Amino acid sequence: MSYTLILHTPEGDSPGIRQQAERRFCRALEESLGDASLVAPVYAAVQRICALHGPEPDPEALTSDERTVLQLWQQAESSALQAVFGPHRHLDEGGYEIRLG
Repeated sequence: MSYTLILHTPEGDSPGIRQQAERRFCRALEESLGDASLVAPVYAAVQRICALHGPEPDPEALTSDERTVLQLWQQAESSALQAVFGPHRHLDEGGYEIRLG
């Protein structure tokens, strides 16, 4: 399973700047998870967890495996966002979308 990342950056960024940021995001995500091949299955698992337990699942309501996967994703996501937006990220700076396929 593969994935495509679409990074939403503040208006005015050139396509080249956005593509560089997307590469930094993907590299940080993949390094944090351990391998590029893990991004899609871990993301898909997190999507299933959120579908069952809501967008911000209560860790106490999750199984041990679900909690581990969710925490792994949250750490990887945090690393990727920091790689693009820096350590003092603001929510209005942009976001991302991952498409599986």
